[in-house]
Amino acid sequence: MMEENIPLKPTETELEILQVLWQNGPSTVRFVNEAQNKTKETGYTTTLKLLQIMHEKNLVRRDEESRSHVYQAAVTEEETQQHLLGRFLDTTFRGSAMKLVMQALGNHTTTPEELDQIRTLLNQLEKGGHQ
Repeated sequence: MMEENIPLKPTETELEILQVLWQNGPSTVRFVNEAQNKTKETGYTTTLKLLQIMHEKNLVRRDEESRSHVYQAAVTEEETQQHLLGRFLDTTFRGSAMKLVMQALGNHTTTPEELDQIRTLLNQLEKGGHQ
């Protein structure tokens, strides 16, 4: 896990912005703002301020070459998920992956396809491999 690369836990809104950047690549403030407005009304200056804060937190990089600053995620989706899941696992399930999985499977209808993917992952883990 690369926790050093994620200095602070991103807020829910920061994660929404990171999702936009992960899905669309480097984007202008206007593009990010328009994407946010699809789910909730967000002012342009609010999006700009959030991106500036995220830049200070090293969650995004800013390209200042063009007139419109372009932002891109400075952390990958996978390492962010690993970091947040690790923190969640430690704080909510006292570090027990089994408790987390049992809770998730108990509260969710699992499809046969999902069960097959879980079996494949378990087989890979037993053989000493990673995802």
